[in-house]
Amino acid sequence: MTLALVLISTVACIYSILRPFHRNNVFHTAHYMSKVSKILGLEIEVRIPDSIKDIGPAVYICNHQNSYDIFTVGAAVQPGTVSVGKKSLKWIPFFGQMYWLTGNILIDRTNTSKAMNTISLTAKKITEKKLSVWLFPEGTRSNGKGLLTFKTGAFRTAQQANVPIIPVCVSNNHNNIKLGRWNNGKLIIEILDPIYLDIDAKESVREETNKAHKKMLAKITELSKESGNELQTVKSTLKN
Repeated sequence: MTLALVLISTVACIYSILRPFHRNNVFHTAHYMSKVSKILGLEIEVRIPDSIKDIGPAVYICNHQNSYDIFTVGAAVQPGTVSVGKKSLKWIPFFGQMYWLTGNILIDRTNTSKAMNTISLTAKKITEKKLSVWLFPEGTRSNGKGLLTFKTGAFRTAQQANVPIIPVCVSNNHNNIKLGRWNNGKLIIEILDPIYLDIDAKESVREETNKAHKKMLAKITELSKESGNELQTVKSTLKN
């Protein structure tokens, strides 16, 4: 798995040097990363609705479970999509250089003023470069705690850029992957229909965030049951 990560990162860096920051570098690299799921013994099924085909720029929001996500959720990344990550990531050997060169958006979280401007910066990238952005609204890995409370940043970004939110639901894989075991079951990723926000109703952002959380929690629970790895613990506390 480590060798695969290094190899894919190296090839992606070389490929990206030939066309740096191209809009589809992340798409191709993410899909190659998802091939590592075979080494993890996972069968991945991705369900994509007709409603998002040829939809254009959007903000994708996905549940963030653990470090294996890099090898699983990449299978659902759509063309023209980049993610947002910490600026410090680019110093991680192999992976960091790949993450930067493929065109992901890097932010400086140690600089408060710059971090506060992340939403505006991301919205500007979406509108100017016609990109979609992939975000994890929980802000951290859940590590078996269910679907954590969503932050509103992804929704404010979509509102500023005037693009839809597209939920991506991944079935539970907590404690399901055992390295060295060639059959770790099935992982189901389902992309839901887009959510269109009222760009003028700023006071409803938290309400829309909570509604999306409830919808995603219901779908993740359903997918987890279908895949045979039901959620054991669910924290679904919502902010007002």
